[in-house]
Amino acid sequence: MTSLKDLFITFGKIGCLSFGGPAAQIALMHKELVDGRKWLSEQEFLSGLSFCMLLPGPEAMQLATYSGWRLRGTLGGLIAGLLFVVPGALVILALAAIYVSYGDVPLVQTLFLGVKAAVLAIVLEALIKVAKRAFKLPLHWALALASFIAIFVFALPFPAVIGVAALIGYLTTPKAEHVPTPSVPAAQTITTIALWLAIWWLPILVLGFVIGQDFLFQLALFFSKLATVTFGGAYAVLAFMGQEVVQNLGWISAADMIDGLGLAETTPGPLILVTEFVGFLAGYNAGGAGLAVLAAIITLWVTFVPCFLWIFAGAPYIAWMSAQPRLNGALSAITAAVVGVIANLSIWFAMNVIFTKVERVQFGWAPDLASLDWGALGLSLIAAILLLRLHLGLLKVLFISALLAVGMSLI
Repeated sequence: MTSLKDLFITFGKIGCLSFGGPAAQIALMHKELVDGRKWLSEQEFLSGLSFCMLLPGPEAMQLATYSGWRLRGTLGGLIAGLLFVVPGALVILALAAIYVSYGDVPLVQTLFLGVKAAVLAIVLEALIKVAKRAFKLPLHWALALASFIAIFVFALPFPAVIGVAALIGYLTTPKAEHVPTPSVPAAQTITTIALWLAIWWLPILVLGFVIGQDFLFQLALFFSKLATVTFGGAYAVLAFMGQEVVQNLGWISAADMIDGLGLAETTPGPLILVTEFVGFLAGYNAGGAGLAVLAAIITLWVTFVPCFLWIFAGAPYIAWMSAQPRLNGALSAITAAVVGVIANLSIWFAMNVIFTKVERVQFGWAPDLASLDWGALGLSLIAAILLLRLHLGLLKVLFISALLAVGMSLI
């Protein structure tokens, strides 16, 4: 049996080195757990990955939690999952504090212009990668187009778009002829679900109905809702989050949202840690530094506690789930719809990076053409060439783009 000390050291290493998004993070875990230490077989690792792809939330963090659960049960899962998140969360907390203190300094603003240009290229790369994986049937192309129109043109809510896509995928997939019966006692699953629902929701209810902290209560409710609809990775849900926190709730600005994504791209851990940055800024804008730290903690809690619920309740059912073609059909439909969602995000980001004035019109978004920022446009094109054409590493592109922005400001 793997010792807790070895588990702690290994997943601590993975958590500190998990740069580069889910693909790089999953590859790092495979190298450490399958190839290096041989703690998991290839089949166990791939089965766990397939299961995590079915779930809302950051698949790499959930794969780490599942791997820890396979090795040392619930305690192992907690150790692995927390060590995957905590290093990046501490870095984001520090960067968010620096951002609110020095973000209006001209040099810092210039650096962030370069980061934003690189982020735009990163989102476009994510769109291409997800599209290649998603389009397996003509239906998937139609779902992607429909989801883009639903969100960009009609501003329909992200959860509704994903829900309809899942239902269409489920109903258009044939049933399985023979499905194995789950071998896990129902009482065990119910107990696990009840325990983790209590861990998730009790702090939220205390905030709202005992302490009476309305802002933190609303923040917790929003990010709890977000945690249940983050199918397709962080890029998919950013469109929904940006729409809500920028336009509807007014917690942060569009520029803050893009800056937060750029910071999250440069830190270890799952990209969904951008929610911590958003929570921190929302708290800072609502009540200063103290509320900002509390908001960041609450945001982290409601973002990642649900991940432990999904894993600990669902992992024993992996064999049963893999034999459900309709469930896989629903997932494929969701992935296809996510392409349309990321396309909407790409356009929204592009307009907010390249133009200084963007406004909502009757159908979609429209930039003020006179507000075109030629420098931002040039940086965005260079970043796209570096990432998509020359295939430079993510951190290299971010560094070069930021350096070019500083150079342009000196000319």
